[in-house]
Order: sequence, then structure tokens, then C-alpha cells
Amino acid sequence: MNTPITGRTTNEGISDTSAQDTIINNNKSSKTLWIATVCVISMLTLYWAVAPAISSWQSSDTSISAKRIHLGKVIRGDLVRDLSVQGRVVAAVSPRLYSPAQGTINLLVDAGDSVTKGQVVASVDSPELTNELQQEESSLQKLKMELDRQRIQAKKQALENQKAVDLARVALVAADREKRRADKAFGTQSISQIDFEKAQDELENAKLVFQHAKQDADLSKESLAFEVQSKQLLVKRQALMVSDLARKVDKLDVRSPVSGIVGNLAAQQKNQVAKNQAILSVVDLSEFELEVDIPESYADDLAINMPAIININGGEHLAALVTISPEIENNQVTGRVRFAIKDEQGNALIQPQGLRQNQRLTTRILMDKRSNVLMLSRGQFLESGSGRIAYVVEGNLAKRTDIVTGVRSLSSVEVLSGLSADQQVIISSTEQFNDAQTVLITQ
Repeated sequence: MNTPITGRTTNEGISDTSAQDTIINNNKSSKTLWIATVCVISMLTLYWAVAPAISSWQSSDTSISAKRIHLGKVIRGDLVRDLSVQGRVVAAVSPRLYSPAQGTINLLVDAGDSVTKGQVVASVDSPELTNELQQEESSLQKLKMELDRQRIQAKKQALENQKAVDLARVALVAADREKRRADKAFGTQSISQIDFEKAQDELENAKLVFQHAKQDADLSKESLAFEVQSKQLLVKRQALMVSDLARKVDKLDVRSPVSGIVGNLAAQQKNQVAKNQAILSVVDLSEFELEVDIPESYADDLAINMPAIININGGEHLAALVTISPEIENNQVTGRVRFAIKDEQGNALIQPQGLRQNQRLTTRILMDKRSNVLMLSRGQFLESGSGRIAYVVEGNLAKRTDIVTGVRSLSSVEVLSGLSADQQVIISSTEQFNDAQTVLITQ
């Protein structure tokens, strides 16, 4: 303690400053107590803040920054198993037109021109085919004339046959009358036995002549009918040939089978073309399909008429899988997807406009739909854990859990067991955890 200073007077009688001094008490003990209290409170606060982290660190096998992982939430809902593929727009109807005969081509349209069904788009000048048609038409007229001549001849011959039958009938009547007269005369002994027998012979002869005349007339009638029929068949055959040639000549004017636009021209103007040589193609713009390449691994899961969704300029259009190729090329299967005309309720759908040949579009093929299932967003944890391991996040710890997964869609995977709804799961790669049972997530 400091010794208080007291005022005193010098021998010279002058006073000092001791009267102005104040006695100060020493508070060192109270200050030390206050500092100790603050230190204890700070240590308790620090322990309260650090203790959970220390506990988590002690209970975890490894640690990882929260910025290096992605979390997903287990939810319950409808899972749609789908497949996303790239499709190429192709016209459902795109016929290629060919030359009907050998000749000179005359193109009446250019590539890109709009055409209507039945419009003449090209013509082939074929003098050989035209001349052949004229020759066959002349032959047809000749055969028709021969048929008419044969009919006249048949009528004339039938008249001659009828005349012979009538004459034979008259001779038979006369012979019968002479026979009756001879019978009466022979009864009265007016004629001799020879004359009587002669009258009988003449009657028999007249009967035979009449009978043969009738048979000859019938056979002649059949023969004439056969000849007329043969001529008719020849005329019919020739008429068919003329009709076929006329059809070929008419096909020299090549017409568009559909309405659309002219595609690529395969022949040059006024050039010689051979029979069945490609001339041009016509693209029907009223109906498009998508040609899609499907991975081989999904080929067995696909079926005809599976629904699909085509994404066009941010909009979705209903479609259906209509064909699947039975062959595998380059580990892919080719399929065709066609735009739907009606929705599930039977309402008519508007077909997409502005599509172009060979345009690339994204298509989702809906292979399966499961209702009220547990599902989780897809992530790399499926590959790194083979779909059997997941890390469930509780606070700042992630615990390894064995799971069983089911079908997978583009965005989700079905959880059969091991997880429950509303749990947070690490969906990023888990290879960095090195199969740790517990992972500490740091900020």
C-alpha cells in the first residue's frame, strides 16, 4: 500500500502540496474476479458452440464440404418411366416418281414448288410407245371388222342350214303322202309289189334326209357360235392390249400422287431417261413422322403404340411409337414416332406447323407409369453405389444406408426399400466417401 503523504512546513515557513493529495484505496481483488467471470462465460459459450461439431467430428469417418455435394428429397408420387431420344423429322408420305417409259423428260416444276394432288409435274415424250398404241388400235379395228364379218357369215350359214331342213321336211311330207297312196293302191291291187316297196323306201329315205338335215343344222349352229366366240375373244384380248397401252401413254404425263412440295430433282430438263428411272420426289407436308434412334438396351422394353411426347419450340405434342425396326445397327434400333390425331379423351389435336424435313427434335417415349411410389431424383450416386447405397443426411451428418431401387426414368428412380418419404439424400457421386459409414458435412 502507498503511504499517505502528509503536509509539512519547512523551516523557512513555506507550505507544500500535501493538502491537495487524496488517499486512493487498492481495488485489485475485485478487478481480478470480474476478469475470471468473463473468462468462464466465454469458455462455456465456446464449448456450447464447438461441442456439437467436436462430437460430430469424433463420430464421423470422414468429412466433406457442403459445396461439393447435391441433395435430393425422397417424395411419394407418380413415376413415369421414359426414354429421351433425338428424332429426325421425315415426311410420312414422300413418294418418289419414276419415268413410265423411255423418252425425253419435260419437267414442269422446280424443286421447292408447291403442287396439288393430280397435278402434272412432268411429261415424257415417247414416240415408240405412242406409235405402238396406234398400231394396236388399228389391229383392234381390224379384229372388230372380222368379228362382224363372222357374224354375218354365221347368219348366212344358219339360213342355208334352215333351208336344207325345210326342204327335207317337204320331201318327207311328200314321201309320206306317196306312201299312203301306195298303201291304198296296193290294197286294191292297183300297183305292183315293187312299186309299193319303192314307196316305202322313198319314205324311209326322206325321214333319214330330214333327220340328218336337222343334225347338220344344229352342228353348224354350234360351230358358227364357236367361231364367233373365238373372234370375240381375240377382240377382247386386243382391246385389253390397247387399254394397257393407252394407260401407259396417259402415264407419260407424270402426276403428283399427293399435295405438298417438290423435293430433289433426279433428272435434268430435256434429257433422255430410261424406263423406271427416278425423276423427282414430292414431300407431303400434311403429315410428318420422326425417325428416332433407340439404344439397343431399351429395345426389348418398347412396344408399338407406346405414347410419346415431342418437344417443339418449348411446346409439347402428343405422339405414338408406330414402328420398331427388327434389326440392330451400330448398337441402335430405328423407330418411327407419329404425331397423335386425338388425345386420350378423343378430342382432335392440332398438328404442329412449320416443321422441316430432317429437322432435329427431342422425343420422350413413355414406357411405364407407376402411381404412388417412393422416388428420388436421379444422380451419380446410382452409378457410384450401383443403386444399392445411399447417404441419408441428418443435420450435418450423412449416414450410409442400404437401399433397393426399381425402375428409373430420366429424372427419377423408384425406391423399393431403405428410405422413407421426406428424407434428404446425397444424390451426387459417393465415390469420394470411400465407403465411409458416416460423413461429416462442413460449411
